[in-house]
Amino acid sequence: MGRSYLVDDLVEKYLITLQSVDLPFVTGLLIGQIAVQKDYVVLAAQTPQREKEAENTVSNRSTAASSLDDIDIQWVSEHAKQVSQMLPGGLSVLGVFLIHPPELSKEAQNTLRRLLFAVEKLISKGRLWKITEDDVSERVMLQICSKTRKAICRTFDVMDPKSSAKPADWKYQSGVSGSWQALQCSVELDLEFPISETSANMDKCTKEGLQRWAKQIETSLCLINGKCLADNLDVTAGLKKNAKANQPKLQAQILIPAAMSGVEQRSTASVQTCGGVLTMKGVVHCRAYVYTSKPRARQAVEAIKRDVMNTVLCRTEMLFEDLLMNKGAVSGQQPLPLRVFAPVPGTALCVCDYMFPDEATADVKERFKEMLDCDIPEDSIDTSQEAPVEKQSDIHSEECMGNVTPESPAEATKREKSLRPYIGVAMAAGVALLAMAVSLLYLGD
Repeated sequence: MGRSYLVDDLVEKYLITLQSVDLPFVTGLLIGQIAVQKDYVVLAAQTPQREKEAENTVSNRSTAASSLDDIDIQWVSEHAKQVSQMLPGGLSVLGVFLIHPPELSKEAQNTLRRLLFAVEKLISKGRLWKITEDDVSERVMLQICSKTRKAICRTFDVMDPKSSAKPADWKYQSGVSGSWQALQCSVELDLEFPISETSANMDKCTKEGLQRWAKQIETSLCLINGKCLADNLDVTAGLKKNAKANQPKLQAQILIPAAMSGVEQRSTASVQTCGGVLTMKGVVHCRAYVYTSKPRARQAVEAIKRDVMNTVLCRTEMLFEDLLMNKGAVSGQQPLPLRVFAPVPGTALCVCDYMFPDEATADVKERFKEMLDCDIPEDSIDTSQEAPVEKQSDIHSEECMGNVTPESPAEATKREKSLRPYIGVAMAAGVALLAMAVSLLYLGD
């Protein structure tokens, strides 16, 4: 017996509307939550067309497709990556779908297989958290004939390139998207990443630092409503019946070991020659969802921790993409985009996006439409979870040195010659830090 997929009827209605679209074929993503016994599908989003493709479609609507080779696998994969960045913890891209005419049925499975593996490869590239033994590696592909409306559901093990298709049960049900338990928490960041003398390695050095920080998050203690719950305990067990029906948000608190092990950190510190230090300081708002059929504490904790790691990684990637576009130019203060949330109509779920200082909620609304094919009212977009940091005016230059291990006079002389000044930034509360060429990442106050 293969995996079971419990699918919200809103997804069924959406897929039916796509079957009547005047296109040779339609590709898209299936979004939901992976569980041990069954998966829950709550959203589907078609792949946005490129401008040239849209123009060709308008001018050649009567031309039938003769092959699925026209599908741009890289374009579909990039869409999946961007969508995955818009999903809070607990939700992910479960697989892909393809709506096609009857004459393309034989090609469809091979095409979907290539899409499935390409999507998973790009999404998982560079992520900070590690796969565990409990993680399910099967992903779903849904093949729908636009004429007969026959749907074929199969899964592949994306961790095995030689895996073969397995049949899966695809079942529609009402109310799947309305039964979710939300967790939220705020995590304070105060991170420093030594940057090598070559500025071109800034991206690499920062990601290495984030990987070390991610290990601390994974091993940290997480409290839910102030309590450390056993792994198999139902997180909704302590809620009142009337409150449980209203699905209140659970408050999570992540206690990072590094905050409690300063002595151990000092004992393992070492001298490192660098061209500067990139400082990341602020508070990030995180959110995760678990399906309310007896959600276990272990599942909830894992979802919120992964959301913490995903949102920080996403914003640093955005920063370096911006630096690349601006040919490496770094200003004294470099704010990272703020995380904003918006409810998906007809569901109990929220999606998120990242808003830069020069953007408005109208820009976010447009991205939701393009990426998720979802009309979200502009006034429902919540921008209050992460308040922007006020600009600091005082930046002082001074030579600084980090914690080092005990050293001899000869080692001290060598250190003084080799250590360069740190690159510092002005921080919140009027504290002025560091240095000569300034780089600052703000995540919110």
